[in-house]
Amino acid sequence: MPSVLITDGIQKSGLDILTQRSDVVIDLCRDRLSEEELIDRVFEVDAILVGITPITQRIIDAARVLKVVSRRGVGYDNIDLPALRRRNIPLTIVGSANASTVAEHTLSLILALARQTIAYDRATRAGNWRFRESLAAVDLNEKTLLLVGFGRVGRAVALRAAAFGMRTLVYDPFVPKSVVDELRVGLFENLLDGLATCDFLSVHVPLAPETEGLIGDKELAAMKSTAYVISTARGGVVDEDALVKALQTGSIHGAGLDVFKEEPLPSTHPLLRLDNVIVSPHAASLTRECAQRMDEVAARNCLDGIDGKLDPALIVPTEG
Repeated sequence: MPSVLITDGIQKSGLDILTQRSDVVIDLCRDRLSEEELIDRVFEVDAILVGITPITQRIIDAARVLKVVSRRGVGYDNIDLPALRRRNIPLTIVGSANASTVAEHTLSLILALARQTIAYDRATRAGNWRFRESLAAVDLNEKTLLLVGFGRVGRAVALRAAAFGMRTLVYDPFVPKSVVDELRVGLFENLLDGLATCDFLSVHVPLAPETEGLIGDKELAAMKSTAYVISTARGGVVDEDALVKALQTGSIHGAGLDVFKEEPLPSTHPLLRLDNVIVSPHAASLTRECAQRMDEVAARNCLDGIDGKLDPALIVPTEG
């Protein structure tokens, strides 16, 4: 019988989808396994349902009957995609299952930065009631938001930002003009031009060789000193050394970050010593509802991969 290996746990609703198939064997890892342990488990596996566990070339090569790798998310930098491509094994993601949730988290960071939520909380607890007179907070209405990347999450952010009266601009060389026109956002062909204009920069691109360090010294220097950087995409897209320098020197005003180059973020990281930074532990998609949606889609992708009827929209492209 075909089998599914689940490496990082699964919500009950997702597991129920798999257990309804009496012809499928489920191997649920209770603990995080090492590469060697996974190599021993994948020999007869048809589908791997994975969260953040690295799926390396050695694991893929050891899975002799593997038909699909199903990622319970949309990023896949923990998976050796070239190794899958060499064997023509599809990698699937959860599509729009987490888009609204990540967009909400993005807006929560934008709001917290603009309205000084964390600073007000600290001041109030410390008895510094007069901090309210600093007028450190700013409105979102009529502020300019630049979205770098305009996929599912970026579009969801744009819709929500519009409700706050924000003007949204986009930098994405691959977005169809029809999408830009439909959502009534501005489009920049030059990233530096967009950065010079925005009050808030929000990053929504995957981590890939062409996007690593996309926001670095030059890009941050192009921004207003009153601007904020938000990233809920992948660590490494924003150069953290450059960001720390820009925050320390006042080149930009603040940052809201959910993702980091090294995770968990080391307790000694300089970002954690800056009062103008808000951080969260790569949790933008981690709500009860979103976890259920992602696991349900990931479970169906496993079964569809075994049955040979995957939704093309959920398959990571084999080129590019």
